[in-house]
Amino acid sequence: MLSIIIPTFNEEKYLPKLLGSLKSQTFSDFEIIVADNHSTDTTKAIAKAAGCTLVEGGLPAQGRATGAKIANGEMFFFVDADCVLQNDYLEKSLAEIKRGELDCAGSSISALDGNLLDDFYFAFFNGWMKLMQYLSAHAAGCSVFCTKEHYDKIGGFNRTIQLFEEHDFVRRAAKKGKFRILSSVKVATSVRRFVAQGRLKVALKLIISAWYRLFFGEIKDDLFEYHYDYRK
Repeated sequence: MLSIIIPTFNEEKYLPKLLGSLKSQTFSDFEIIVADNHSTDTTKAIAKAAGCTLVEGGLPAQGRATGAKIANGEMFFFVDADCVLQNDYLEKSLAEIKRGELDCAGSSISALDGNLLDDFYFAFFNGWMKLMQYLSAHAAGCSVFCTKEHYDKIGGFNRTIQLFEEHDFVRRAAKKGKFRILSSVKVATSVRRFVAQGRLKVALKLIISAWYRLFFGEIKDDLFEYHYDYRK
């Protein structure tokens, strides 16, 4: 079984789209766990109506860790609520993971509702991830696979990290196992944060925070005001 773990916070607009794309998957042996950070909209009601297992979450690292704690699958798939998957996404991903004997894997991303500038940014980021997978693993947090065995081996997500916990996770996973960016699939994710805060502002935050991590370590305080409640 595959355990799909979704951290949420006020995702009533996007969660139904993700759940709909999961319902139409060609691979169907999975459970869905929604780790909710005290949403004030109808997110929890949507998850319950769809038959998801609902647990209390927090920031993304906390939500993913809480979801993994109760997961029954041999493979975990951490995906964000504002993503949409092609109907063969899970089948192709799992087949590539099996062929490559991977312990952990990330995915390229595309803009679900963006423009040409977003397409350029995502293409650059995808290229960066593919290059760094051989040097210092990076992954888009909206789509990460990991076997339960390897997840337990590396101690899961660091719940003290406020930003880029996914990079810390896959970096540790790659050090103790085999990690790759999948070549057969791409996940579509929303650019709502770019729209809400401004594309240039978000890009600068990401660049500066990446340099911060390089010189000072993981980000455990809200230094960059990278908030998670963007419902537009």
